[in-house]
Amino acid sequence: YQGAASATGYQGAASATGDQGAASATGYQGAASATGKDSIALAAGYGCKAKGAIGCWIVLAERREWDGDTYPIKEVKAFEVDGEKVKADTWYMLVNGQLKEA
Repeated sequence: YQGAASATGYQGAASATGDQGAASATGYQGAASATGKDSIALAAGYGCKAKGAIGCWIVLAERREWDGDTYPIKEVKAFEVDGEKVKADTWYMLVNGQLKEA
């Protein structure tokens, strides 16, 4: 209940399974999932993906290419997993500002 998980390394994974939990993936090609009621999954690293259960939210960041120092953030968007526009238990990424199945 209200737990938090974070994955910061290369291809790391974080999962929020309890109610009102939060999972974040900030490393290169990480993955975050939210399956507990009213939970959030944040995919903020380069090439990251997120998924959630019905009623959860996924937050996705799209990043630009390496600039010699970092992968600058291009855009960030949040989506409610409603089972229609955003399917449950399906991995998503933000590509060209649009939600895309990963």
